[in-house]
Amino acid sequence: MWILKLAWKNLWRNRSRTLITASAVFFAVLLSTSAESLKQGIFDNLVKNVVSFYTGYIQIHKQGYQEEQILDNAFRQSPGLEKKIRTESNITAVTPRLESFSLAASGDLTRGCMVAGISPEGENRLTALKSKLTSGSYLEEEDSSVLLAEGLAEKLKLGIHDTIVLIGQGYHGATAAGKYRIKGLLKFGSPPLNDRMLYMSLPTAREFLAAEGMLTSYIISPGREEGLHETAGKIKQQLGTAYEVLTWEDILPDVKQHIATDSANMKVVQGVLYLLICFGIFSTLLMMLAERKYEMGMLVAIGMQKSKLALLLTGELVLTVLTGCIAGITVSIPVILWLKHYPIRIGGETAKAYERFGFEAVFPASADPSIFIYQGLIVLLIGLLLSLYPAWKVFKLNPVPAMRR
Repeated sequence: MWILKLAWKNLWRNRSRTLITASAVFFAVLLSTSAESLKQGIFDNLVKNVVSFYTGYIQIHKQGYQEEQILDNAFRQSPGLEKKIRTESNITAVTPRLESFSLAASGDLTRGCMVAGISPEGENRLTALKSKLTSGSYLEEEDSSVLLAEGLAEKLKLGIHDTIVLIGQGYHGATAAGKYRIKGLLKFGSPPLNDRMLYMSLPTAREFLAAEGMLTSYIISPGREEGLHETAGKIKQQLGTAYEVLTWEDILPDVKQHIATDSANMKVVQGVLYLLICFGIFSTLLMMLAERKYEMGMLVAIGMQKSKLALLLTGELVLTVLTGCIAGITVSIPVILWLKHYPIRIGGETAKAYERFGFEAVFPASADPSIFIYQGLIVLLIGLLLSLYPAWKVFKLNPVPAMRR
């Protein structure tokens, strides 16, 4: 303990030097934490864009549906099937869908669209569909009206209470045709969804597609995203080979690859940042050794053991780095929380480029507590490793040359 007490007193003998060293560590922690938080937040937002908007984290289909997404590959809804799905403890929400493509028309305007027959309340619990409503009102369980994405409505020049005509192919080749009143307009952050989505209640969709009692998928939301693959595996065991259980990574492999590529690129950037952190801390160490060379030479000359002197210098550096880490984490918390609630938004051509790929040009930060702890520990470890250099210099110290002015 005497080493720590003496080290703490020595720190404040030269306040400027201590503050410079602690400031280097402080900014290192602040920068590394902010960079990691933004990286994690951007990837989480990317997954949210492609998963929470529509896809869901896990989907259950009839075997072969993913390869050939046609209505004839639908399966019959049954209470027993849903009960088997809900036996997995990590599941928080399950909602059915009946999906098909159709031709939407208004006057002489036509556009292709995705017709999604949903359970309105179940869909809202899973994808917060109601929050995407910009005008009109939300669907009821037995509603005969529809919800239309804003982009599709704009292309067809339709609004609230207008009528949209749908023509397509129903179950087993039946003709699907109908006229529906538009009850509400939706806005999605993903432009592809915004340009093609049409929602109707499940009973109305079954009537339109002549698919009574049929579903194309169950959409599942897990309680813990970390156990996603384990949850999908357990559901697969429950349902057998007649059904396919796919995670969002299986459904959207290009997005998974994009995240993996960007993550690898970010690791290179973080490596450069850590290298700059090393130089910043090491330069303050060199300054400290140069300023205290005479002091260390004198202490060794009057009989102080080099091992104790090395331990003292290491203790001083550990306390300085620890102080900088704590200060950096303390300041980074409100910064990250601010970036989480007020994310960076990019406009202009860059935003349009992101939208063409189906992503919002929004970069929020992640406030996961592990980020602060992990980055603080990394910078602390860097400081501890660099503290070996002063200790090594002490053991090589020759007191006579060191005391020369």
